[in-house]
Amino acid sequence: MKWENNRQSDNIEDRRNESGGMFGGGGGAPRRVGGRGIGFGTIVIALLASWIFGINPLTVLGVLGGGGELMPDSAQTVPAASGKTDKPDDEMGRFVSSVLAGTEDVWTTLFQQSGSQYEKPRMVLYRGVTPTACGTGQSAMGPFYCPGDQKVYIDLAFYDTMRRQLGAPGDFAQAYVIAHEVGHHVQNLTGISGKVEQARQRVSEREYNALSVRLELQADCFAGIWAYHNHKSKAILEPGDVEEALNAASAIGDDTLQKRSQGYAVPDSFTHGTSEQRQRWFHKGLEAGNVQACDTFNTRQL
Repeated sequence: MKWENNRQSDNIEDRRNESGGMFGGGGGAPRRVGGRGIGFGTIVIALLASWIFGINPLTVLGVLGGGGELMPDSAQTVPAASGKTDKPDDEMGRFVSSVLAGTEDVWTTLFQQSGSQYEKPRMVLYRGVTPTACGTGQSAMGPFYCPGDQKVYIDLAFYDTMRRQLGAPGDFAQAYVIAHEVGHHVQNLTGISGKVEQARQRVSEREYNALSVRLELQADCFAGIWAYHNHKSKAILEPGDVEEALNAASAIGDDTLQKRSQGYAVPDSFTHGTSEQRQRWFHKGLEAGNVQACDTFNTRQL
């Protein structure tokens, strides 16, 4: 992936040199929209969580929930320490900053074309634990988005696990992860994720899981839209990049993770979609480059 000469985002908070123990506020665990019993991966394997081998981080924290988007706790306040902005000076920090900038460029243009204004999210780089408007974020949860403060949180050590444990290496695979979380931000701005959250009290667990799958597949499709437009304007793609993203999407499919952890899959418990679905919807966004192609909520065939 060609990113070195592209601009870096100004919306970065680098907390990696801050001690997690210094944060006293924000007690309680974050909760996610997108499923009640299962997270990104679905089942626990060793100590790896969420995006890795299927542990639902909310189960570990004693909270029911699931999905890729942390919902705000009404009792939480955004910690004052989280307001500063830093530009990372290390290579990985510059990389994720560049990817975030690319999502800003794409979604700002698309929102303008629809007559709206895009509110850019911030990305928080941290190690271990960090306070969020949704509760205490932990690295074991994998990357996540909190609508309460409109920030994407990521411990960059996740990329090592992604490469070593999931077999999903490559910088474009890493960029896909960020673009997916930004996709949740787009859903938050457009009210899509809010409608899914409102449905929580009206539908069964199985029906809610199905809504979560549609939400997550749409975020995958939105990640494809970012790739389409960013490559069109900046020629970021190199041979093998798309395959990296598709491999990553496959590695975190609910069926793949459940079979890896327990030997079989339980479709009614899926909250993110199968490997084939995640690949297909990312590719849809990549091919079409428009939001209309990503309407996962009004299609019969996912």
